Amino acid sequence: MKFRSVFDIIGPVMIGPSSSHTAGAARIGRVARTIFGRKPNWAKIHLYGSFAETYRGHGTDVAIVGGLLDFDTYDERLVQSLELAEQMGLEVEFFEEDTVMDHPNTVKIRIGDQRGELEVVGVSIGGGKIEIDEINGFKLKLTGEHPAIIVLNNDRFGCIAGVASTLAKNHINIGHMQVSRKEKGKLALMVLETDENVEESILEEISSLPNILQVARIVE
Repeated sequence: MKFRSVFDIIGPVMIGPSSSHTAGAARIGRVARTIFGRKPNWAKIHLYGSFAETYRGHGTDVAIVGGLLDFDTYDERLVQSLELAEQMGLEVEFFEEDTVMDHPNTVKIRIGDQRGELEVVGVSIGGGKIEIDEINGFKLKLTGEHPAIIVLNNDRFGCIAGVASTLAKNHINIGHMQVSRKEKGKLALMVLETDENVEESILEEISSLPNILQVARIVE
């Protein structure tokens, strides 16, 4: 998910006048798509602060939807993403919220299809950089700048050790790890940033561990 160069932020194919409102917004949308793992059928996009005030003029709407279509920040199709979404069967709704958030460039993206739903809260912090602050209500900090795996699991003894051991067995080093849970003994979420991309076969191995419910990855 890294930018290839500075031109991915300010180059001629970037839409809109602001990297925070365009490149950052596109990256939030693309991270949401990556975690979801497939093209959603619908998206409800809640915009806060300056995103809500200027999203049409700055191209934030186009950028987020382009990210949901898995377009990178330098993809020339971004400027047509609203039309392409309609052609691809992705229904999109935008909501301008007046709740005051900690950061003015905040968006909550809800996406789904007949198989499931996902809710992601992201912040564009400037220069095309982002933070993902929530996934399905779990608090976390995820930048999308490093490979990572996201694991939803039952909050049971041994889950963290099992995931870490599987990565170690496959010679994957963990650079940073976060664990979040809403209530003891219920659901928990692990986010593990790694030094290299995690192969699909390793994800399947983790998925087969006891009490692991869902696994997704972010690759470079």
